[in-house]
Amino acid sequence: MNTLALGAIASLLAGLGTVVGALPVLLPTTPSEKVESVLLGIGGGIMLAATSFSLIVPGTAAAIDLGYSSAIAALIMGVGVLLGGGLLWIVHNRFPHEHIFKGQEGPQADNLKRVWLFVAAITLHNFPEGLAVGVGFGSGQTSGALALAVGIGLQNIPEGLVVAWSLKSLQYSPLYALGISTLTGLVEPVGGIFGAGIVSVAQDALPWGMAFAAGAMLFVIVDEIIPDISQKSLGQSGTLGLMLGFVIMMFLDVALG
Repeated sequence: MNTLALGAIASLLAGLGTVVGALPVLLPTTPSEKVESVLLGIGGGIMLAATSFSLIVPGTAAAIDLGYSSAIAALIMGVGVLLGGGLLWIVHNRFPHEHIFKGQEGPQADNLKRVWLFVAAITLHNFPEGLAVGVGFGSGQTSGALALAVGIGLQNIPEGLVVAWSLKSLQYSPLYALGISTLTGLVEPVGGIFGAGIVSVAQDALPWGMAFAAGAMLFVIVDEIIPDISQKSLGQSGTLGLMLGFVIMMFLDVALG
């Protein structure tokens, strides 16, 4: 199976973690705010560790393998991270979307239902995750890419639960909330195909692709997940969840990579 197909399948499976996480929305119970804050923290910690151990570190090694000095490799990664974060910043400010806890951002869009603003926000969130998985498999480093895909899939489980419960709290039916969560998860294979396609065609682009994906994910963590954790956290529950998620992803990367 070629790297493009692997990237597409792996990012699709990772995206389906959102669906798995959303399934409890069909139950007649709701999680407490403390549970939500811990779940958000775990997801953010997994993404933060994936940015570091699964993208920036191997991206730097890939640049050195291409013949660049350590200083130039570090420069490539730094510029790539800023480019990835900068693109997400531009998109966030030009497209209307609404975060579950932060509220609406970007241009006003009074003619759109709130649910579609949520979908837009989660799409902006999930595309970098799929991109990262695709870049990982496009690099040909299957073990490291597998750790990244597993980590992103695990991160999507608590995210899917929080999204589905939040939609349900806005008086949407459980099946509708589950369907929206499923739809947002399907964005990831689009990013996966894009990332795998670029780096499999031009291996010289691998360090740039990893740095770009890392920057996009880092922007999501700082702009969305950490503020959400702060708003929903009771005591240090969200912080503890973030640390746990970081350790989980670090373990996966070291054990599988």
